[in-house]
Amino acid sequence: MSGRKLKDYITEQMQDPAFKRAWNDLDPEFQVLKAMINAREKSGISQAELARRLGTKQSVVSRLERGAFSKATLETLKKVADALDMRLEIKLHHRKA
Repeated sequence: MSGRKLKDYITEQMQDPAFKRAWNDLDPEFQVLKAMINAREKSGISQAELARRLGTKQSVVSRLERGAFSKATLETLKKVADALDMRLEIKLHHRKA
């Protein structure tokens, strides 16, 4: 992959149906990650402040925001939402054909 942009590499890999399926299966995790970071930033709260509100360390929030949330429980996500003075909402949608 030397000398290529990540976006170009991903576009090329998306031609492989197995890769595309695996990539799309990660979409919910990416959505949660993006929503959590956006909510924290819009609230004007640093990772350190969020960690204080959660009773944990800033490094834990950093790991969570880098994608370690795959092992996070629903309870953890609710605690994050509460610490940001938000309500956690989960929706189910029909898969696209």
